[in-house]
Amino acid sequence: MQLEEKKISSRLIFDGKVVHLYEDEVLLPNGVRAKREYVKHIGAVCVLALNDHGEVILERQFRYPFHEELIEIPAGKLDRADEDPTEAALRELREETGYVPDQITYIGDYYSSPAILDERIRMFFATGLKRNAQHLDDDEFLEVFTMPLEELVAKVLTGEISDGKTQVAALKVYTMLQQKGNNK
Repeated sequence: MQLEEKKISSRLIFDGKVVHLYEDEVLLPNGVRAKREYVKHIGAVCVLALNDHGEVILERQFRYPFHEELIEIPAGKLDRADEDPTEAALRELREETGYVPDQITYIGDYYSSPAILDERIRMFFATGLKRNAQHLDDDEFLEVFTMPLEELVAKVLTGEISDGKTQVAALKVYTMLQQKGNNK
């Protein structure tokens, strides 16, 4: 079955600093024309950083769209479209938390809302952490703390952690470590 929608035309509706809203006219697989509104985003990275005690480096910060504080792993947008995602992940981890890893591994992509947003968040797993100075942006306010990975996974499963990238990265790393432990 053919599922692809073909773009006929595209119109920029809003051109913001972070997001760019488009309305496209597309041709559906059945030949009918339809409209698609979506947001273009430069892309982002996130890092699940695990210290030598099995604790995840986390952040608590206020997220304006939800008007509440959320618990998340360190993350941030790319500075430019051609920026190396690994370098961006190292930068975000260092700037937001002050931690620098000995090892960082790409563990996959996360699409937060693929029906309306083209943001691709590249996920990383970092270990061998050393603490340096934190360098927050002028408009960035957050609290850094740690939580055992098992506790984070439990909070994900009970719904206490709402952030999607944190949920996926925690479950992915936990499963990877469990599988690695069972293969010994």
